[in-house]
Amino acid sequence: MRNVTVLELPGGMASSLAIALDALKAANVLCVHAGRRAPFEIRSLKVTRASSCTFGSGDIVIVPGLGGFSEADLTARLSTPMVRRAVRLVEEARSAGAVVAASCAGTFILAEAGLLAGRRATTTWWLAPTFRKRYPDVELCAEQVVVADWPIATAGAAMAQMDLMLAVIAKFAGTRTAEDCARYLLIDRRASQVPYMAMTFLAGQDEQIARAESWLRKNIEREVTMDDLAAAAGLTSRTFARRLHTVCGMSPVRFAQRIRGEVATMLLETTRLSIDEIAQRVGYAEPSTLRRLLRRDTSHPPSRLRRPG
Repeated sequence: MRNVTVLELPGGMASSLAIALDALKAANVLCVHAGRRAPFEIRSLKVTRASSCTFGSGDIVIVPGLGGFSEADLTARLSTPMVRRAVRLVEEARSAGAVVAASCAGTFILAEAGLLAGRRATTTWWLAPTFRKRYPDVELCAEQVVVADWPIATAGAAMAQMDLMLAVIAKFAGTRTAEDCARYLLIDRRASQVPYMAMTFLAGQDEQIARAESWLRKNIEREVTMDDLAAAAGLTSRTFARRLHTVCGMSPVRFAQRIRGEVATMLLETTRLSIDEIAQRVGYAEPSTLRRLLRRDTSHPPSRLRRPG
């Protein structure tokens, strides 16, 4: 049986905390009902200025979502005494040989502790630009829901806490138990955050990238080059590509594809236009190109994206 400590941070996301505890409890109950030993000894730890805990090798520490709805709010929270104490707790846990996992803005606590330096990680997609600027030594994979770079695992936006817990359960209680939990809790596995990313929100965090995004939407029916996008942003092509990667984590080609895909999805959901007509409206001469793009980003063919009626 592994000791699991779930940190309970003041102002943290209650849903994220509850998901972590409920998933672990479900794993224990399902194992016992199946005649197997409960895999986890679960405890929650309220983080205060004076919080302390003894960790051992093989223990697991879970950091739920930190909360916050803006970059400024998150930055302020990271400097509070309780969050700094949480940073110290995960440092101590990892030094003792514990596994550490965090989701959403809780991943910033791991990064603040230096645990993600040189590692692959993910975080909530809308804070990805902030994360990249603050921790350039982390290989951020913002499109992924979960990055399990054991003995550390990270997950994306708040409800990805469940995906994170299923990854932890699969690793330390077996895939059978994780699959049982997913069925019991009616959870569908999600491999990517891409379908949920709003490009206008990401691009809007940089004035010049936002200009390029707006220009592309107005010229979406035409063929566009990187030089066109850079000119719309008022930057050289090289500077534009570098800044775009910092803000959105993607190349100019991928940036254009994501915006075209967003518009195509909206048209599929709100009109009865054929896929051939939609392809032309978003700048693709070949409908097959749009089909491949949508299948890659959503894991569904265009027909599945249509709303009934």
